[in-house]
Amino acid sequence: MSRKQKSGFTNHVLLQFGVPLLSFILLIGLWQAKLFHTIFNIKIHQLPLPLSIWQALIDNWDTLLFYTKYTVSEAILGILIGSLIGFLFATISVIWPKWGVGGLILVAALNAVPIIALAPIMNLWFGDGLGSRVSIVTITTIAAMALNAHKGLQNVDPLALDLMHSYASSSYVIFWRLRLPNCLPHLFTALKINTTAGMIGAIVSEFFFSSKGLGYMLSNSLKIAQMSVGWACIVLSAIVGVLLYFIVQLLESLCIRWHVSQRTLK
Repeated sequence: MSRKQKSGFTNHVLLQFGVPLLSFILLIGLWQAKLFHTIFNIKIHQLPLPLSIWQALIDNWDTLLFYTKYTVSEAILGILIGSLIGFLFATISVIWPKWGVGGLILVAALNAVPIIALAPIMNLWFGDGLGSRVSIVTITTIAAMALNAHKGLQNVDPLALDLMHSYASSSYVIFWRLRLPNCLPHLFTALKINTTAGMIGAIVSEFFFSSKGLGYMLSNSLKIAQMSVGWACIVLSAIVGVLLYFIVQLLESLCIRWHVSQRTLK
């Protein structure tokens, strides 16, 4: 690696990790110093201090870890199923446009339904089990994948498409050799969106009818005014969301190294 490349790599690492880390430390410091309490006139029991949240994490670690695993399993299953269904919708809309347009409209309409409205219905259908939460996450993650994948499959280079046709390539070959590679950046963008949407869907669904999970524990903590425990649930869900995002980002860097978005270092 040349000196210029090393310098570029160092700057890239600082921008990607250093600046967010310093910003996070500054935020925690100001929070612990009660700056936000003073500015917004918030009481300590309404917004616990970071050290209090940290102590709640330590005191309830075993329970929090168990509930986190449960919520993450709901989110990941829902994300995978929802993303697969969304990709199938996008594929159908490209292969059979007349049918596909209606499918995309249906997906967009479904995505407009609030999670708060879906959660009681899914709980009535599937009961107090993993299925109801997975179904909610599935519904909330279909649209992002369907719309992004459709854009990637549809917006191919016309010259490349004409070249494939000139070689008498079948629709199958065009899909695998041209449309799918062109779709991959859009697919990973949708997965990044779905990592956060999936966690939100899983936690919100646990508020209504559940006996396990971070959402269940968060709801109970707020009811009995254990705000530090509630914020500990929020912190863990945020950490999981960031980890899922970075996992998708790592897969993206490995799968589409050829794409211009991955050529950050020269």
